Amino acid sequence: MRQHAFGRTSFTVSEIGFGAWQIGGSWGDVSEQDGRAALEAALDAGVTFVDTADVYGDGRSEKIIRSVLAERGGNRPMVATKAGRRLNPHNADGYTKANLEGFIDRSLSNLGVDSLDLVQLHCPPTEVLYRPEVFGALDDLRKAGKIKNYGVSVEKVEEALKAIEYPDVVSIQIIYNIFRQRPADLFFKEAKRKNVAVIVRVPLASGLLSGKIGRDTTFAADDHRQFNRHGEAFDVGETFAGVPFEVGLQAVEEVRKLVPQGASMAAFALKWILMNEAVTVVIPGARNVEQARSNAAAADLQALSDDVMTAAKEIYARLIAPHVHQRW
Repeated sequence: MRQHAFGRTSFTVSEIGFGAWQIGGSWGDVSEQDGRAALEAALDAGVTFVDTADVYGDGRSEKIIRSVLAERGGNRPMVATKAGRRLNPHNADGYTKANLEGFIDRSLSNLGVDSLDLVQLHCPPTEVLYRPEVFGALDDLRKAGKIKNYGVSVEKVEEALKAIEYPDVVSIQIIYNIFRQRPADLFFKEAKRKNVAVIVRVPLASGLLSGKIGRDTTFAADDHRQFNRHGEAFDVGETFAGVPFEVGLQAVEEVRKLVPQGASMAAFALKWILMNEAVTVVIPGARNVEQARSNAAAADLQALSDDVMTAAKEIYARLIAPHVHQRW
């Protein structure tokens, strides 16, 4: 698996990482045993970047990561977590140094470390990005040794562009996939120019781009693909990448025709993301060993042809862009 420098930091990470939302919660019933096994399988396959958050299962995800890494010993992957979504209400005024330090202290305990490799503001209100004092607080926490680096997880391209104006923001986490192509228009160029690491989340559009979801697929009540279809709980862009379900299914059937023989649609969708050299690491989730291994296998696919890349862009422009392009 190819390794990439993680922006301006001292870390080097695998191009395919492990997104640990699924082993925390909001994806239906994923047992701790299955979550642990999925993470183990990813690490065994060469994954060296793990992304989590303090709100994934109210700390469950962080604690599973701590336990698995402690048992494995040896070289640790880079572990990134996020802070801010524990605020209730979740508003800009809550992003104080005291609150951020409290969240970071909790993650330090959950992960069993003295310093966090990377803490990311967790899709903060846009106004937060216009408050230099928030980033000053992160600077102070870095100087105190509680965090090694900090970045921002964003919903919108405009937020990403604003965040990288701060000189010590080392990474941006953003949604980018065949159904969400706007980041490549301008943001990726700016991130590359400033040597900012790009973490790509929701790479499979909440499973749509696995090709295994159909009109008759049912989701558990505690799966965000059921309870957040219209943005009832958080930004609708996090669920099916904001694409209306029926539209997404139609587009999937066209994407399916582009998948090379012998490859899964999921691996193809991940490879499509990795074709952009601005992407540092993509973080698909996995709820079991099979999914973790399948995700890692995407690294072995041959580069996609220009014709295939053009065809994917055409499907997006025709079917998907009217629903998502200007929204995020």
